[in-house]
Amino acid sequence: MDSRQATPPLESDSSSSDREEEDCSTQPATPSTTTELTQLIHEHSSITLLKNFPPSSKQLINQQPSKSFDKHPDFIPPTNQLSLLRHSEFGFDPNELDFCWTSQFNPTTTTTTSNTENHSPEDAPYFTYLTTYWSYLLVFLIGHLRDAIGKRFSAKSHAHLKLHNGYAALNSDFDSFFTRRVKSRLDDCFGRPVTGSPARTITLLDRTSSDNCISFKYPHTTTQALNIASYNYLGFAQSRGSCADAAEITIHQLGLSSSGSRDDVGLSPLQIETEKLLARFLGVQDAMLVSQGFATNSTTLPALVGKGALVISDEYNHNSIRFGTRLSGAMVRTYRHNNMKDLERLLRESISQGQPRKLRAWSKIVVIVEGIYSMEGSIVDLPNLLRLKDKYKFYLYLDEAHSIGALGPNGRGACDYYGIDPSRVDLLMGTLTKSFGASGGYIAGSKKLIEHMRKTCHSAVYAESPSPPVMCQIRSTVKLIMGEDSPSSPCALDAQEGASLSEGKRRLRRLAFNARYLRAGLRKLGFIVIGDQDSPVVPLLVYQPGKMLLFSRLMLERYAIVVVIVGYPATSLVSGRVRFCVSAAHTKQDIDQVLIATNEIGEALGMKLDWGSKPSPRWSVERVINNASQLVAGSL
Repeated sequence: MDSRQATPPLESDSSSSDREEEDCSTQPATPSTTTELTQLIHEHSSITLLKNFPPSSKQLINQQPSKSFDKHPDFIPPTNQLSLLRHSEFGFDPNELDFCWTSQFNPTTTTTTSNTENHSPEDAPYFTYLTTYWSYLLVFLIGHLRDAIGKRFSAKSHAHLKLHNGYAALNSDFDSFFTRRVKSRLDDCFGRPVTGSPARTITLLDRTSSDNCISFKYPHTTTQALNIASYNYLGFAQSRGSCADAAEITIHQLGLSSSGSRDDVGLSPLQIETEKLLARFLGVQDAMLVSQGFATNSTTLPALVGKGALVISDEYNHNSIRFGTRLSGAMVRTYRHNNMKDLERLLRESISQGQPRKLRAWSKIVVIVEGIYSMEGSIVDLPNLLRLKDKYKFYLYLDEAHSIGALGPNGRGACDYYGIDPSRVDLLMGTLTKSFGASGGYIAGSKKLIEHMRKTCHSAVYAESPSPPVMCQIRSTVKLIMGEDSPSSPCALDAQEGASLSEGKRRLRRLAFNARYLRAGLRKLGFIVIGDQDSPVVPLLVYQPGKMLLFSRLMLERYAIVVVIVGYPATSLVSGRVRFCVSAAHTKQDIDQVLIATNEIGEALGMKLDWGSKPSPRWSVERVINNASQLVAGSL
């Protein structure tokens, strides 16, 4: 019986007796029949075995996705240039110039928009908070009950959580509880395996789970989905085009690795040129490359501050900043997010009281902020921060991991966005993964400060220098943004109409339009969306963990759109959210489709929570799409 169930039926059950008589009369079977049957059984058993692990890279070459966001995934815009991007990597829009915007701070429009439409996590009704707390409480109770029963009746599977053979538990029962009993139920929405470039669309390896996401099986099929999740702000995460061609040439000339730190044999002319180019792009005297983004903060801060110094940090600063300040040994105090009144109160208090128990003045005070906060989508209040800097004489450290390349008419970050001289900021930090399609980070500032960092920062002394193709990618993208790309190099956007702007400017303006359009559209539909209107990070608050899970699954299954859901500990326990990351690679039609999908699924899940004290009338999704340009301009 088992063998018949494992093999696909070849005939109907009504002819089973006739088949048995034929089999007896014709034995031994002919070679062709035996070969076909053996091949069929072998193929079926191979498919069953392969479901336990993902397909290899060779199997994925030239494999078409079983489900696609685009009708034609391999469509290339009509042009004579062979190096142009596929539509799946950078969206082709013949009406591109109709959907562009300049990212620049406007006190009049920004203030008006902030007063009327700016949201906060507290805007949800009390019933939403009550049900969110109740859902977590229920999950916690069930999790503790399962742990108690499992330790009692299934000791072997819980041995790693208990004392055994004289050894303490390697993983603390309490510390790992949230990961084991809460996050594990959402694991199919995290760590999705992908293949290909994370550009406008991304190809996911399909997987299923029958044991509540403890393990996964793979049917060896793929899904092409719209990528609204990756940090690809300017769309440079591409496998074709002038940047990719330049990186390929660099690999042939210089290889793949620097194979040494800066102070050993890892400093190349390419790195010196790249650092000079970055300094010129940022408008500062000097810059230093770091080969890893997280390490840019975590190894720079211990070289900048130490015992006797005070670090004042925004409460929503990235974990790399917190890690670096803990390593430094400096005193750390936090202020409410982007609240300049609270920061000034803390400054006055810290300066007047000095170091605790020593009654001495601080050796230095450093205020650390981010240009764009990755979980909140908010932009630093840099003008008022510099007003406080001039008054209280502290040093300012600006983390532009998400703002460099994404803000300002020239893509130079928060200073460019506000029209502020970068020299007024003591230390500029940024990563090269988000807007530049590369990896690593940089530290920029005055020449004396950067020279000091090159001698004391652990990333410069001990870590390997960035690889040559990565530095080539940085150079190529920065030159494109600055409009200094070679005229002989093929432009990735030459197929677009109206090529009056440089490629870098067009990418910047497409990103600015998409960011404002998606945020304004979601708010008009009735969702609670936090952050500033010019930020490419668009967080939509969901609150309940069950809705986060369903939203992510339904967006992928129904519309082939992949999104990121974010919860505790990256956010507070009751402010779970969906985080959209828009890109210049997206077209206006792509954002339309995101709005349509979010509107339908959000309506079904009860996610439209924008009640507020004075709720504005909700728009239909058709009205939002038809008034996109007016929404971006803030005229509605």
